Amino acid sequence: MPLSRDQIAKRIAQEVEDGFTVNLGIGIPTLVANFVPPNLSVMLQSENGILGVGPFPRESEVDPDLINAGKQTVTTLKGASFFSSADSFAMIRGGHIDLTILGAMEVDEEGNIANWMVPGKMIKGMGGAMDLVAGAKKVIVAMQHADKEGQSKLRKKCSLPLTGKKCINKVVTDLGVIEITPQGFVLIEHAPDVTPQEVLSKTEGKMTISPECRPMRLD
Repeated sequence: MPLSRDQIAKRIAQEVEDGFTVNLGIGIPTLVANFVPPNLSVMLQSENGILGVGPFPRESEVDPDLINAGKQTVTTLKGASFFSSADSFAMIRGGHIDLTILGAMEVDEEGNIANWMVPGKMIKGMGGAMDLVAGAKKVIVAMQHADKEGQSKLRKKCSLPLTGKKCINKVVTDLGVIEITPQGFVLIEHAPDVTPQEVLSKTEGKMTISPECRPMRLD
C-alpha cells in the first residue's frame, strides 16, 4: 500500500538535522512541521516572513492572522520572529536555508524540477520556489509518485516549464525514497508494502535499485 501524505511527511522529517533552518513549501511539505522530533533545535521558515513555525494549531489555537506562505493557519514556537518578504528572500538568496522541502509536478533523472505552472492554466505567480532551489543548501521533493492519470511524475525529462535545473538532492514519494545521482534515479528505500520492482515499473526515468535498498522506517 502506498504511503499517506502524513507518512511521506513523517519520513522526510528524518532528514532534518539539529541546528537546521528549514523552509517548508506548500502541500505535503507543510505537514513536516508536525513530525520534527522535539529533541532537535530546528527553525522552520515560511517565505512570507516567519522564522520559528510550529505544528499546525488545534482548533482552540487558531489565529486567522497567523498564516504560512500557503495561507494555512500555523503556530509559532518560543523565540519566533516576523519580518518582511524582502528580509525573507534575503535569507533564502543569501544561502541561509539548510534545507527546503518542496512539492513538484515533475522531477526528472537529471534533478530538474517543474513545480510552478501548467501551460494554459491560470497561475497567481511563480512564488518563491525558483529562489529556494537556487539558494537552499539541500532540496528535497515531497510528492505522489504518479499523477491523477497514473502517469509517472519521475520523468526521463520534465515536460513542464522548469523551476530549476539539476538542483534536487532527494525525492520522497508514496512509493519510495529516491536519490538523484549522475546516473539517474537511485531507489534507496521503498514503502513497507511496496516492492522495489514495483517502484521501478512505475518510474518513467532511468532508475536503479541500490544494493542497500531497504523498507522505510516510519516508527
